[in-house]
Amino acid sequence: MDAVAIACFDGFDELDAIGPYEVFENAARFGASWDVTLRSVRDSDVVTASHGLRVEPDGPLADVTPDLLVVAGGGWNDRSEAGVWTETERGELPEAVAAAHDRGATVAGVCTGGMVLSRAGLLDGRPAVTHGGAIEDLRATDATVVDARVVDDGDVLTCGGVTSGLDLAVHLVEREWGDDVAAAVCEEMEYEPRDDVFRGER
Repeated sequence: MDAVAIACFDGFDELDAIGPYEVFENAARFGASWDVTLRSVRDSDVVTASHGLRVEPDGPLADVTPDLLVVAGGGWNDRSEAGVWTETERGELPEAVAAAHDRGATVAGVCTGGMVLSRAGLLDGRPAVTHGGAIEDLRATDATVVDARVVDDGDVLTCGGVTSGLDLAVHLVEREWGDDVAAAVCEEMEYEPRDDVFRGER
């Protein structure tokens, strides 16, 4: 798992993307051979996040074939004109997520980014979680909603609200690169994950 792409789009929640980005970049400093990039859903020079942060992506998602694809949330609960709700309605992002998974990528949804995974058909029959404000929407799908901060079902992962993206990222570092690298990252960031991880059977 070398190439890591974090999908961002107008209206994405800043911490959903930047939190995992920092965890993964720190992991690379401590021995993980990860190349981490921020990727726009469309070919955009600048993407504006939900709280106004303007990000210059490393390029469009279509230009890479990541081993790990992380999808940020934001804008689902209030059906914002910019955010996950709009991206799922457009369909381009769910299609890209499904295609990446079909090519063998591990896919992770942070917060309501999990609803993109659901729309892509990746949560059908699987355990999953999302932001508390979207839980009922997730229950209305074919996913099995579980009470956990992070849900690891092998090649598909989801997590709860915004800060749980940090826990998901640390969990992935530990899973892929071991306890020592994850511990070094947590020490560097002075962060203590809650260790509330549901592990599926895949």
